[in-house]
Amino acid sequence: MQPKEAPAPQIQPSRFEDSKPLRIAGLKQRLTNETMKGIPALWQRFIPHFGKVPGQVGNIAYGLCSRLEMKPFSFDYLAGVEVSGNSKLPEGFSHVDIPALHCVVFPHNDHVSKISQTVDAIWHRWLPSSGYAPIEANSDVPYMFERYGEGFNPQTETGDIEIWIPLQA
Repeated sequence: MQPKEAPAPQIQPSRFEDSKPLRIAGLKQRLTNETMKGIPALWQRFIPHFGKVPGQVGNIAYGLCSRLEMKPFSFDYLAGVEVSGNSKLPEGFSHVDIPALHCVVFPHNDHVSKISQTVDAIWHRWLPSSGYAPIEANSDVPYMFERYGEGFNPQTETGDIEIWIPLQA
């Protein structure tokens, strides 16, 4: 007798939201299937700057995914925070100016290490049957971003995590 596979978790958005324009500054890296496991190390390099980034607004962190290429698969990932104005950023930092976007927002209620399961469910199950289309992914505007709210606990790496998908108008 073969073991039964666990049913795929259901994924539903928590809301649709019009985001305000944001300037996100942080550390950016080009990633591939082979190097995606480096995202936690990128965050570890960024965390000592959290709360100290010149012009930082609030205590919310963002993981931006942009400039998606399918063949060969790669994308830019930026671990950062919202900043105001044109403050001088630390050496090695990048910034991205994001226009106001219409987004669908999904909660991620598990440990951050399982975020790829939520992302896969959104892109492969919810989005294809939703009637919505994501924005074009070949620009600096993120095609997806993670939002780590003030309730995120960096010790347990859980709580207040959302996945935002910008939609075509």
